[in-house]
Amino acid sequence: MSSQLNPAKNFFILLLGAGLIGLAPLFVRWSELSPSWILFYRMFLALPFLALINIYFNKQQAFKLRNGKSLLFAMIAAFAFTTDMSAWHWSLQYTSIANSTIIVNTAPIYVVILGIFLFKESVSRRFLVSFVSTYVGVFGLAYFSSTNTDGALFGDALALMAALMYATYLLIISRLGRESSINIIFYTTLFTCLFSLIPALIESREFLPASKMEIINLFAMAILCQVGGQFFITFSMPKITASFGSVGLLMQPIVATIF
Repeated sequence: MSSQLNPAKNFFILLLGAGLIGLAPLFVRWSELSPSWILFYRMFLALPFLALINIYFNKQQAFKLRNGKSLLFAMIAAFAFTTDMSAWHWSLQYTSIANSTIIVNTAPIYVVILGIFLFKESVSRRFLVSFVSTYVGVFGLAYFSSTNTDGALFGDALALMAALMYATYLLIISRLGRESSINIIFYTTLFTCLFSLIPALIESREFLPASKMEIINLFAMAILCQVGGQFFITFSMPKITASFGSVGLLMQPIVATIF
């Protein structure tokens, strides 16, 4: 897939990906499985689709990385993503979707801060004003649409951990711009699938979907949120600055709050 798109087009691709991931809390709430098993199935069911997409677009270069270190970075990113998703899924069991959404989506703040200090990215005053204004609007939307703003402290703490890990994941993949985005999302999904088995087996030995609706729910989450959402984010993030991308990621809490 060509990456020669201008920043505006990449930004809109990021918006699309963030919007699809914003649907994930619904699928988590609808599932009867434990949080880590939900994460496992999201990754496991997405792998065949990602493999086919990889082979179709990359052909002979499918699954091949230009730099050997990229596989290590993909593994580290997957570990951060596993921690992020496990903590976030569990937070939804203890606090409201709105509360969890507000806290988890502070991740772009950490992306901007780390992008400035680690990668020397510059941001204008106009950008900072727009960034803060957008965040105030998103937080207000989530807060006033919540029917339970007194979420449990434990759930909120899990959501904060998820935010920190998600910021780590985004920063790592944003540095892998020389690699094929399809290869990167395949390997991060594969490693996340493997890593998620550990907490899943600890949580529960009941791992089989109990109904057709559960199977449909898991497939929908895998295709929309992982194959679609994470791929679009992985494709677009390396092609725009971390600070600019952090604004696009605000589509996640907007969609999650609306639905």
